[in-house]
Order: sequence, then structure tokens, then C-alpha cells
Amino acid sequence: MIPIKYSRQSFLIVPICVIWLTSCSQTHIRDSNYHYSKPSQLADGIIIDNISNSNIDSNKIIELTKLILKDTFPNIHSLLIAKDNKLIYENYFSGKDENWGSGLGYAKHNTNILHDTRSISKSVVAACIDIAIQQQKIASIDDPIFRYLTDYQEYKTIQNEKITIRQLLTMSSDILWNEDVPHGTSDNDETQMEKSNNPIKYVLNRPMKTTSEAVWKYNSGGVQILAEIIKSVSGDNVDKFAEKYLFEPLGIKNYKWTKSHKKFPAAASGLRLTSRDLLKFGMLYLNKGRWKEKNILTENWVDETLQTQVYRDEKSTTKGYSFLFWTETDTVKNKPFELIIAKGNGGQRIFLNKELNLIVVVTAGNYNKRGIVNDGQFALDKYILPALR
Repeated sequence: MIPIKYSRQSFLIVPICVIWLTSCSQTHIRDSNYHYSKPSQLADGIIIDNISNSNIDSNKIIELTKLILKDTFPNIHSLLIAKDNKLIYENYFSGKDENWGSGLGYAKHNTNILHDTRSISKSVVAACIDIAIQQQKIASIDDPIFRYLTDYQEYKTIQNEKITIRQLLTMSSDILWNEDVPHGTSDNDETQMEKSNNPIKYVLNRPMKTTSEAVWKYNSGGVQILAEIIKSVSGDNVDKFAEKYLFEPLGIKNYKWTKSHKKFPAAASGLRLTSRDLLKFGMLYLNKGRWKEKNILTENWVDETLQTQVYRDEKSTTKGYSFLFWTETDTVKNKPFELIIAKGNGGQRIFLNKELNLIVVVTAGNYNKRGIVNDGQFALDKYILPALR
């Protein structure tokens, strides 16, 4: 509590209260008076352009920006829009943030600040699998996982020996796994995997379903197994493998990959990148695996990733899943839009639309909050896609 001081001439209550409001209050009010400006040209290989050259209604984007500044869209930290391989809109917003669960308080964000990608990390792991195939370290994604898990043969059973790399990429392995409850709770398998002495052993020791047909089930543990396969065939943990063969070719120099254990980077959720580097990763997929003059991913892998591999809901043909990307058909003003999405807890998103050559990157700080309506998807549906002329 701040003590109230008095002078002999007058009370000093007003100045003290002003200090309290500005230094101690947790309420942050932002100026919502916004005018569009073209993104800055940086030495990162991203081409920039004015939104007026992109056949997009800038008024809708300006309106959206003002709503973010007013927190109508809560705790958005960045929004980037790229059209036809050019970054046409970029903005950053301060807000409460975390670093893999550790609070950062009310943080400022800009082009140089790393941000949790959470489960977008999974999509990066999938890209590393394709690179390992190119290097002939993995023969096929239809191979059983134990062909490559040389240090874990003792955990092979009649039930799990037929699990393939493809099934882990599409989350259809039939491993009994629960991430439907909040992260951090005792029933959440990802949490228990992170707390275990060895996350690989934890996943391989999980029981299997007895159903005859594989069903999609969200499973971060399978991604940790994929990371271990990369380590087994290359000698590098997934963070170093990604650095050498994915990040360096993309010109990504600033990253961090949190480790849940000394030997195990948190493959499913631990990657931190800048928003511009998330955009580069998205551009890689809309350019058939190429960045500038470099072939990083194979065109076939990209084509397969941009298609639904399994349906998340057997009753729906609009909700699918690919190689650690989400796929869905979104309808805006009675027009269907095919979306490929890299998703992360808290509102991290890379939205891709091949037909429009459109990429939207969103970062946010709404970790473990599942009931938010005005999120990145809502911004895409109600403002960004309708702004396309």
C-alpha cells in the first residue's frame, strides 16, 4: 500500500493517486486511433507492399485493427497478412504473455520479439520429417516407427509395433491419449508426458485402443516420438535438425526451443519464433516447398500436406487433418474457402489459402482459454476474408 503523504500547506492525495494509477494498476488502455502504414522492409527476405496494391479493402483491416486495440479481440499480440507472396499488413500489440507457461506479465511485441508458437511446433516437426526423407534417413512414412526407434525396442508390443510414421503425422495411431482436459491437470497426457523422466517411454507405454479402424485423436505424444525418430536417424535433436536444414535455409536466426527434459526438446509445443518467421514458414508451403531459389521441402510433401489426410469428425467432410496441420472448409458469405492451419494453444495461428495465395499469421496470449469467440478465426471470417475484393 502506498502511504499518503501530507505537506504543511495542502494534501497531496491527487498526485499520489495519479502515480498509483500509472505504476500499479493492471489496467492497460491503448489508443485505438489507428492509420494504416505499409510494413517496413527488413533484411529478412520478405517482400513488402502497400495494401492498396493487393485488391483488399483496407477499411475492413483498419476496422479490425481498432477493435484489437480496444480489446474487442482480447489479447492479440500480432497480426500479419501476406497476399501473393508480399507482406501487406503487419501490426503488433502489447498484452499479457507467457513463455511455455511462465508468466511474462504485460509484454511488448515487435518484429524482433520471440513468441510461443505452442502446437505450431508440431507443423515444424512434420516439415523435418520430409527433410529426413529427402536425406534418405527415413525410407517412407508408411514404415513402422520401431524401425527407427533403435533405443526403445524393449517397449515394442504386439499392439504398438504396427504404428507407422504416417499415423503419428495424422494423429490416427489409436494410442489411448487424453488432451481434452486442461493442460496442467493430472488427467492430461501431455502434462504427464512432460513430467515423466522420459517422454518417449511414457508415450510407448500407453495402452492402445482395440478398435479395428484408426480414428483421429489429438495426440502430442506422437509428435515427441517423431522428434525422437529424427534424432535416431540423424544424431541431432529436433531443434538442431530444424536449425540446420529448415531455419538456416529460411534465414531464421532467432529462435528458441524449450526443453521439457535435458535430452528432449518439447517437440509438440516448445518452439518460439518471431511472427515474421512464422510467415516465412507459411510461405514455404504456398511456394511448393521453395524459399527464394532453395528447395527446402519436396513439392509432393507440400501437395499432400495441403490436402486432408483424415477427418477429425467422421460425420463431417469440412473438418480434416493433414501432416500435423489442420484442414477445414470455411464458408464466408456463402463462398467456401479451403484453409490449411497451423494451430497453437493461446491463439497462435498460420492460416493458408492456396487459391487466394493468402497467409494470415496471428499470435496471442490466451493460453488455455477455450471459450474465446473473438479470436483469430473470427477475425479471418468477419474481416479479412470479406475484405478480399
